[in-house]
Amino acid sequence: MENTQTNPANKPAALKKINKRLLHNTGQAIEDYQMIADGDRVMVCLSGGKDSYTLLDILITLQKKAPISFEIMAVNLDQKQPGFPEHILPGYCAEKGIPFHVIEQDTYSVVQRVIPEGKTTCGLCSRMRRGALYRFAEENRFNRIALGHHRDDIIETLFLNMFNGGRLKAMPPKLLSDDGKNVIIRPLAYCQEKDIIDYAESRDFPIIPCNLCGSQPNMQRQAIKAMLQEWAGSHPGRIENIFRAIRHVSPSQLADTELFNFTNLGGELNLPHIN
Repeated sequence: MENTQTNPANKPAALKKINKRLLHNTGQAIEDYQMIADGDRVMVCLSGGKDSYTLLDILITLQKKAPISFEIMAVNLDQKQPGFPEHILPGYCAEKGIPFHVIEQDTYSVVQRVIPEGKTTCGLCSRMRRGALYRFAEENRFNRIALGHHRDDIIETLFLNMFNGGRLKAMPPKLLSDDGKNVIIRPLAYCQEKDIIDYAESRDFPIIPCNLCGSQPNMQRQAIKAMLQEWAGSHPGRIENIFRAIRHVSPSQLADTELFNFTNLGGELNLPHIN
């Protein structure tokens, strides 16, 4: 693994570079995928983790500098998990002057009742969470839903789907939801997790643990993360090339008949017969 420790004497300069890099990468992703336009209403999903705090903070900074006008509201879904500190996110947003709303929906009890003991609850919980957030966005005329997934999440998801699902599928920076009513954006798509970790620590965000529901970490994702970290240390540039490959796909060089018409390929060529 690469050494990410910083000499304390150089820390301010290093943090300044990280801040600049995050702003640049986020702005570039927004531009490349036309994520936000003039007049958009952006709902930032704030969970209390490092990624969503960083996303909100960076978007607010860009909002102040942007040549266009767009609205931002931070929205948290209170799923009534035992021990969830209800005061932290409203207090943080009030202190920063950030428009904020809490959706209260007891998905925790539903999931605990429906899913047998010992089985993972993440799938159902995720679907219910998306439903609640999508519904709120539609009812309140938000035309963009911003999520905090970063470059590492996208690459990990690519390998998870390849290794466990047999599909070449990752996370797009911009997506139309299945119901066709919501546009999902991931402005941190070009940002590295290590930069987000350092940024969140420097900003001293009041982080809320992500395992309050009692679920175990996704061990498959953790294994993929460890593999990628090992590659990053032993093969410099490999992770960057993997992400570059996600952005430069050649359908004709794969084997998916739904992406490329192989049936009529060469149909008009006058090829010699092979005896």
